[in-house]
Amino acid sequence: MRTRLLLFLLLSGFFAHAQLLEPVKWSYLSKKLKNNEAEVYIKASMAPGWHIYAMQFNEPPMSTSFRFTPSPSYTLIGKVKEPKSVAKYDKNFKKNLYFFEKEVVFTQKIKLLKAKGAVNGVLEFMACNDKSCLPAKEVSFQIPVSR
Repeated sequence: MRTRLLLFLLLSGFFAHAQLLEPVKWSYLSKKLKNNEAEVYIKASMAPGWHIYAMQFNEPPMSTSFRFTPSPSYTLIGKVKEPKSVAKYDKNFKKNLYFFEKEVVFTQKIKLLKAKGAVNGVLEFMACNDKSCLPAKEVSFQIPVSR
């Protein structure tokens, strides 16, 4: 009986820890605009207490970034846009850090060159809480678009 209880407690802790290893969920959407243009929306939803960094960093900790796969279906118009981030001084890094909590939506405007297609790419981000950061992670995405 004692062995079963110990096994149960170990497995419960493992599954609770595994859930926290995925504190950020990503979702995607596209919206038609006029003149064969569209916007794609890339949304990050963070678990309570977790955050991801804004795109404006070029040094540690790692900023959120996007790489779009070239396609005959579309061309990018400008760069990815992000809303205003939270700024907070971090004593470990000895500087202000810029990040998003709860949720954030990044937008990218595109010119549609074909009637239908998909915006493909990879995003990279680092999720942190007030105690630690998870290793940087890459996520592939595919967002259907049409005129």
